[in-house]
Amino acid sequence: MSQPAFQRARSAEAKQAREGAILDAARTLGRGRGIRDVTLTDIATEVGMHKSALLRYFETREQIFLELTAEGWREWSASLRANLAAKTSATPTDVAEVFAATLAARPMFCDLLAQAPLNLERNVSLEAVRTFKLVTLHEVDLIGGELGRLLDLTEEQVLDMISTATGMAGALWQMASPGPRLQELYADDPRLGHAIVEVEPRLRRILAGFLTGVGVPAR
Repeated sequence: MSQPAFQRARSAEAKQAREGAILDAARTLGRGRGIRDVTLTDIATEVGMHKSALLRYFETREQIFLELTAEGWREWSASLRANLAAKTSATPTDVAEVFAATLAARPMFCDLLAQAPLNLERNVSLEAVRTFKLVTLHEVDLIGGELGRLLDLTEEQVLDMISTATGMAGALWQMASPGPRLQELYADDPRLGHAIVEVEPRLRRILAGFLTGVGVPAR
């Protein structure tokens, strides 16, 4: 099937719309296949343009997914903070439950969290990395306000908590989502069943343990 004729965006509005369509295509493919298995050609085909034309809007596939990671940070942070803001007081277990539930509800974001430091940040310009890091720093500051209010965490403890939550969410999602060949292996050998984890309960236990370990009172 031939691709639709591509018309280069001529105005700022048209360029923004085309970039949005590219991000939408990458988002759809990432949810369906997993980030690692989506190529630039796949995205171009999904949106209906040649790969060379797509590169007029994004420098690499990694930049596309890094922008989706930044989008994920904003969306997750807003949901997390809304849940925390509804509480007048909270225990470490309460906070751990909110972190785990809001992250586990966003599987593609968890996938992106794992891919960002491994791949996405390594094949883009320094300016793209800077833009992404500034987004994450801003959201960490906002989340820190709620953690400080509820648990009186220090700035260092906030950074450790959020780093642990996002890092473990990415790692656990990868463990919970093995490819077809590994799924067959685990099904054939019940002794290996422990290799597949449930993200939310394990993440909740890890984060509750972290908060208890830094001395946050159970109250």
